Amino acid sequence: MWDFNIGQALRLMMRTLPFVLLRAAVYFGITLAYILATGTGVGIGWGVGAFGDDDFRAASMAWGGIAGFGLTGAVMYWLREYILYIVKAGHVAVLVELIDGKALPQGRGQITHATTVVKERFGQASLLFGLDQLVKGVIRAVTGLVRGILSILPIPYVRQLMGVVQAFLRMAVGFIDEVILAHAIRTRSTDAWGSAQEALVLYGQNWKVMLRNAAWLTLITYGLALLVFLVMLVPAAALVHAVPGAWSAGGFVFALLLAWSVKAAFLEPFAVACLMQVYFRTTDGQRPDPEWEARLDRMSSHFRKLKERAGARFGTTHNGEAV
Repeated sequence: MWDFNIGQALRLMMRTLPFVLLRAAVYFGITLAYILATGTGVGIGWGVGAFGDDDFRAASMAWGGIAGFGLTGAVMYWLREYILYIVKAGHVAVLVELIDGKALPQGRGQITHATTVVKERFGQASLLFGLDQLVKGVIRAVTGLVRGILSILPIPYVRQLMGVVQAFLRMAVGFIDEVILAHAIRTRSTDAWGSAQEALVLYGQNWKVMLRNAAWLTLITYGLALLVFLVMLVPAAALVHAVPGAWSAGGFVFALLLAWSVKAAFLEPFAVACLMQVYFRTTDGQRPDPEWEARLDRMSSHFRKLKERAGARFGTTHNGEAV
C-alpha cells in the first residue's frame, strides 16, 4: 500500500508541537481575517442597500462580501513568501533534524532554532520563495511526463478520465516541494540551488514510489478535510445568520475556509512528515542519474534555471550584488 509510518509521523507532529501550534495560529488567523473582512463587507453592503429596494440591497451585500474577501486575498498573496519562510520551511527544518535523531530545543526555542537554520540555508524570504517556485515548476514537468505515460497505457477509459487524473496528480504533488526543500536542509549544503537540483533528479528517478505514496496521502488528507468541511457547515451556517441579511452563500464559503485551515495547519505537515520518511529512505545512498538529469533539462525551463544558479550562494553574487 504505502511506505510511510503513520505512527512515526504523528510522533513527529507531537514533538514539533510548537510549530504545529504556530501553523494553527497562522492559518486559523487567516481564516478569521477572511470571515471578518467578508462579514464587514456584507454589513456595509447591507447598510448601503437601505437606500434602494430589496434587489439593490441583496446586490450591495454580495458585492460588499466579494470586496472584503478579495481584499483579504490580496493581503495574503503578499504575505505568502513569509508564511513559506517562517512557517513551512521552519517546520520542515525541525522535522529533518528529528528524523535524523538530533535533539531540538523545547517550546518557543524550537521556532527560533528553525528560523536560524532556514536563514543559514536559504537567506531571505524572497529568495526561498523564488527557489520554491522553480521547484514547483520542475515538479509540474515530471507530473506532465507521468500524465503522458498514463494516457498511452491500455487502461480502460483513461482518456475519458484524464481531466480527473490531471486534477488528482496536481493535488498529489502539492506536498513534494517541501520535501525537496528538506533535502537541501538535510545535506547541509551551502548551495541551496544545487541541492534542490540534485533533490529533483532523485525525485524524478524515483517518481513511481513518490507518486504512489503521495496519492495515498492525498486521499487521506483530502478525505479528512472533507469530513471537517461537513462538520463545519453547522457552525458556519450559524455564523452566517449573525451577518445582516444572512448571506446565503456564506455558510458554504466559511465552512470551506475552516476546512482549509485545518488541512493547512494539521493535515499538510502530517503528509509532509510521511513523504519525508519515504523520500529519505528511498534515496538514501543513491546518486543522481545523469539520464534523468538530461531528461529534466529537456522537459523543464525551471530546471535549467536551477542549473544556471547552482553554485551561487543565496544572497550575493561574486560582485556582492543580490542574486
